[in-house]
Amino acid sequence: MNKIFETPIYAYKHSPDQDASTPVRHKVIVVGAGPVGLAAAIDLAQQGVEVLVLDDNDKVSFGSRAICFAKRPLDILDRLGCGQPMVDKGVLWNQGKVFFDDREVYGFDLLPEKGHRRPAFINLQQYYFEEYLVNRVRELEAEGAPIEIRGRNKVSAVGTHPEHVVLEVDTPDGSYNIEADWVIACDGANSPMRRMMGLDFVGRVFEDNFLIADVIMDADFPTERWFWFDPPFNRGQSALLHKQPDNVWRIDLQLGWDIDKEREKRPENVIPRLKEMLGDEVEFELEWVSIYTFQCRRMEQFRHGRVVFAGDSAHQVSPFGARGANSGIQDTDNLCWKLKLVMDGKAPEALLDSYDTERVHGADENILNSTRSTDFITPKSEVSRLIRDAVLDLAEHYEFARPLVNSGRLSVPCTYDGSPLNSADALGGPARTRPGSACPDAPLGDAFLLSKLGDGFTLMTIDADAPDEIEEDGIVVKRLALSVKDDPTYELKRRYLGDNDSAVYLIRPDQHVAARRPGFDDNQFRHAIRRATGKE
Repeated sequence: MNKIFETPIYAYKHSPDQDASTPVRHKVIVVGAGPVGLAAAIDLAQQGVEVLVLDDNDKVSFGSRAICFAKRPLDILDRLGCGQPMVDKGVLWNQGKVFFDDREVYGFDLLPEKGHRRPAFINLQQYYFEEYLVNRVRELEAEGAPIEIRGRNKVSAVGTHPEHVVLEVDTPDGSYNIEADWVIACDGANSPMRRMMGLDFVGRVFEDNFLIADVIMDADFPTERWFWFDPPFNRGQSALLHKQPDNVWRIDLQLGWDIDKEREKRPENVIPRLKEMLGDEVEFELEWVSIYTFQCRRMEQFRHGRVVFAGDSAHQVSPFGARGANSGIQDTDNLCWKLKLVMDGKAPEALLDSYDTERVHGADENILNSTRSTDFITPKSEVSRLIRDAVLDLAEHYEFARPLVNSGRLSVPCTYDGSPLNSADALGGPARTRPGSACPDAPLGDAFLLSKLGDGFTLMTIDADAPDEIEEDGIVVKRLALSVKDDPTYELKRRYLGDNDSAVYLIRPDQHVAARRPGFDDNQFRHAIRRATGKE
């Protein structure tokens, strides 16, 4: 068993807040030190916002849990200063295979184009992810950033007020009260914060269960995502195989609905299933076993006054498609720059309502894709199964049928179409970089585009003139001047210009496009800045 599960990495320490005669007020309190909560805290601390993280645990999560991290979250983590350790440790992959019965139906490539710094996906156990995020917190602390983690500080009650939030916190030394201007609830799918505030999910729970087994073994399977429909070793069901670091392999086996979950998790029942899949001659050791039920649900709204929900506490999707943690990281990426502007008085509080609008849109997109995946993976009638199997048969021989196969549409960046922060598109350029979209990377000589955008508002000009800096109502926008000549591969032109000769983009701090035009017009871009900050 990996000892990392047993080692406290933010051990309990008595805080002066516990001895204060009146509750101490903090700027932002993040509840939950999982990947989403830690990402939010790092983002805020890097912007100089005082942030406190409370968690009822003091160590990384037990078991690998989330393992697939997509390119978009990796790009975000680069901005947070902790992307490289993840990529260095993770298993990089772009390709996968789909099997039906005992035959390979087809393979796919998730990143067929060149000119990206990061791969389509890495596989990395969640406990490593959390460890690297905590390491980044420690780096920020050493640099004097206003960030702190308190382990074994369990929030047991919450009181909301127009101007602040009060939390009651239980510790080994007893309970104490603490206040915050803002609270970000990242306390997981069973969120105590959500329950204490009397809030709930809406959506579907599917009548199916999957066994997750993390297995330590030496195996010569390639570094790909393998998915089986109706395999010989799990008849009438499905299975998934993924490689992780340290010779750990993730195996998912569909079990059906009417099962005894505790019984199915016992080693004496898990090991025979795995031997049937891997063969009797393969030696392996169980690292972690769990059973999950497909759920596609979310809160009706993510912001409730001065408490904002993010990650699994706000929404749940089935694991196929890697949309859980990846979506949660995009939640905080969307939220933190807006919260910073509101706290600084540079944007109205209504800007936070756009977090709700945009990330509910993202959650609905994930739920739609996950629901479709679940319906394809687990057909609920014989007719549905016959249609599903016919599609798989056709996909083996005909390319047109392959997009119809749905073994989990894998996570892609969310585009905020219809967001109130978007300005009208006056360029008519590539659809992938329209207002609301996340900026795709592009090579720029010995560097990449996303590393040059930073974490503020950027006016990106491509073969167009513009001022080096604009200030509009307290918002400073700096210019990044580029030319297609900077990229001999012409990926910059393909991704941002299309058939146009020039372009000017207003890019938000979360590296989403707010506006684009063929050239610079001072009034138009000032209007776009005001719109992107919730002032129009």
